[in-house]
Amino acid sequence: MDEDARPADIELAAMLSSKICHDVIGPIGAICNSLEILDMDHDVDAKTSALDVIRNVSEQASARLQFARYAFGATGAVGSLIDLGAAERVSRGLIGHGKHKIGWRGPSGHMAKDKVKLLLNLVASGLASLPRGGDLMVLITGTLETPTFLIRCRGVGARPPQHLAAFVARKPPPVDPLTVQAYYTYRLAEPARMRLEILRDGPDILLSAAS
Repeated sequence: MDEDARPADIELAAMLSSKICHDVIGPIGAICNSLEILDMDHDVDAKTSALDVIRNVSEQASARLQFARYAFGATGAVGSLIDLGAAERVSRGLIGHGKHKIGWRGPSGHMAKDKVKLLLNLVASGLASLPRGGDLMVLITGTLETPTFLIRCRGVGARPPQHLAAFVARKPPPVDPLTVQAYYTYRLAEPARMRLEILRDGPDILLSAAS
């Protein structure tokens, strides 16, 4: 990507903030609506349903925020390292119990922050590869210092994540709140010193990052 086309750091921070807000505004709105039902509706079944919604979407909002803290921020870092166990935990939280499932195979230990952040953003990109749901298999091989990441995306209608594929192919779309996560993933490969590839293996999509 041409250096002149890159957003300034302050613009990138603003767009990432906008994306994070977008990701949690839905669950927060559902909580507010359910609280109104609890205040105004005296039907026992309605109150029970509202409490169920609050429990479910509170968990969802918390999981999304915890994932964002690791994928976009510095939380959990010991110096310049992040625990892979924490990365797996927040990834599983992001996937939740919906139409996607996740498997994880890799070593334990701490890995360079930029590499783990790249891995987490590839997990998020894998969700974009499976708009109708499916399975994500995360495989980490190599060493903690020079790892290789492979995210296998398997499901009906699996497709390359549109915006990330465009950046990897060096045909970048405009960077805006819609494309910023893909752009951030693409940019992370540089400080992580890893090469991104998006491949097909039969019906599956493979997201790869190699040292």
